[in-house]
Amino acid sequence: MRNRLAVVVGRAVRVLARMRGGGSAIPGGIALRISPGFLEHAIGELPHGVIFVTGSNGKSTTTNMLVSVLRSHGLSVFSNPSGGNLPQGIASALLAVVPLDGRVRDDIAVIEVDEAYGVGLSQRIPPTDVLLLNLQVDQLNRFHEPDRVRQMLARIADAASRRVIVNAADPNTAALGRAGRPERELVTFDVAAEVLAESAHGVAAAPSASVAHADEGRALPDPSVLVVRSEGARVELEVNGVRASAALPARGLHYAVDAAAAVAAARSVLGERFDLSTAIGALGSLGAVYGRGEVISARGQQVEIVMMKNPPSLQLNLDALDRTPSRLLLAVDEGTPDPSWIYDTDLSRIDHVDIVSGTKAWQWATRLAYAGIPVGRVIEDFPHAVDAFLALPAPDGDEPKTALVNYELMMQLRLAMGYLDLEGGA
Repeated sequence: MRNRLAVVVGRAVRVLARMRGGGSAIPGGIALRISPGFLEHAIGELPHGVIFVTGSNGKSTTTNMLVSVLRSHGLSVFSNPSGGNLPQGIASALLAVVPLDGRVRDDIAVIEVDEAYGVGLSQRIPPTDVLLLNLQVDQLNRFHEPDRVRQMLARIADAASRRVIVNAADPNTAALGRAGRPERELVTFDVAAEVLAESAHGVAAAPSASVAHADEGRALPDPSVLVVRSEGARVELEVNGVRASAALPARGLHYAVDAAAAVAAARSVLGERFDLSTAIGALGSLGAVYGRGEVISARGQQVEIVMMKNPPSLQLNLDALDRTPSRLLLAVDEGTPDPSWIYDTDLSRIDHVDIVSGTKAWQWATRLAYAGIPVGRVIEDFPHAVDAFLALPAPDGDEPKTALVNYELMMQLRLAMGYLDLEGGA
């Protein structure tokens, strides 16, 4: 009865939230208040199991890719797309698809999980498979140090009943794979050495004490999927000696690694049913995930959103720029409490910033001044900054304007430009 009530009330709140352009987690939070066991009830034993996707960066994109590849092979998939990775966000995604009895009817669940909340979630919804993407410097105000996150990822991985899939190009996740239980299947994906050598900052892995013990435990198996080329928004993957090229939703080696992760996980789940050409087609059909390399249009303007969630994502997105932006808005607010890490960021890919905005605007303006990068205007109020940015002349040709923003201001920017859809559609 509680689960049925949670579905009815949660859906009503979801309709109201969508009308107001509100947060996607609100309906799920209310459903969990009505029925604390809603998640466990909804996701029981599914025919092909439950995959957790976790790590510092790339969770939303990889989840989107993996879901697309599995669906292209004929599986029905429940997922929490585009960043709703806390329990209330997952519950909101469930409200969009479950019938009144509150139970998922799909073949498999692919769930993006937050590193910290994933520890408890793995006890509530035990995963059959865990996909570990990376360990990077992220949210130091929350996590304090990367090794604390490593411990969280280790506990999530330990909950997997069937297999763990790890990024062998990141020494931290590679070490977690080696340290795992020997009775559980271990699958890896990797990046060719020459591709890593061409990347200015590699895969931006965090320095971690776990690396000191990287050779302990069992040996890593040969990679199931290998990135052999990454150029712009294309990747070439090698699977069982066969190479295939795929389009990516956005530029950069980090998106190429996400694609390898998704294909490796799908190949493991599907077994003999896996078809590389089908997977490549699924990858090529995807657009950019909400706010991550997405190009949106409003007021006669096109704006590419480049989102920075932490130092590695900022650096890798800067490294991936295929041009020096002609029109650039840079905005950071309190969603990034400590901006001191920007002094370690290589900003050489930009030569000016038209407008700096957000509550951290003056910290950024100071950093840019130290780098000798001119700033046109500092407008702390973000809505006014967006208006001023859109009023600037458009770049020549078909180049969009570029907005380099943190997560919270990415959402505000989309709303300001008339995009009222909630993240993940929940």
